[in-house]
Amino acid sequence: MKIVSAAIPDILIIEPQVFGDERGFFFESFNQQAFDEAVGSRIIFVQDNHSKSARNVLRGLHYQLPPKAQGKLVRVVQGEVFDVAVDIRKESATFGCWVGEVLSAKNKKQVWIPPGFAHGFLTLSETAEFLYKVTDYYSPEYERCIRWDDADLAIQWPLPRDPVLSGKDLVGDTFLAATVFSA
Repeated sequence: MKIVSAAIPDILIIEPQVFGDERGFFFESFNQQAFDEAVGSRIIFVQDNHSKSARNVLRGLHYQLPPKAQGKLVRVVQGEVFDVAVDIRKESATFGCWVGEVLSAKNKKQVWIPPGFAHGFLTLSETAEFLYKVTDYYSPEYERCIRWDDADLAIQWPLPRDPVLSGKDLVGDTFLAATVFSA
């Protein structure tokens, strides 16, 4: 397993070692010991989520505030997405910066997004199935959303046309108006 930091060092890109032949493939999708060593602490996941989205569906930018903040380990098991994490930690040197990574069933990459980041993705294939492990349970009262197209963030989504959004994502806060993480 190869683990590298993204342009924002707290975001980790995980590339598994895949063993394949004419029968198919095998890879270790999660190893608690290796993961904890990579992030530098013991991480406990409490819930696994699975979503399916059609082409051009954009989900995000979602996050939960403390005390219910979530870290997420995300991957795609069918199709392809453009995955984005935005640093919303007010005291961080990378506050307001974003990173994007293509995740697919083919490349089998995963992304670790710690608490303090907003997260979203755009489906690039006909459909995509997205899996994510989270470090805290879903809590609607702590859930927040930042607009996917916020001008201050200037995320470079690979969009051929307007995305398909949920009602919640249509009314997300601007980055400057959003409640963010503070020390």
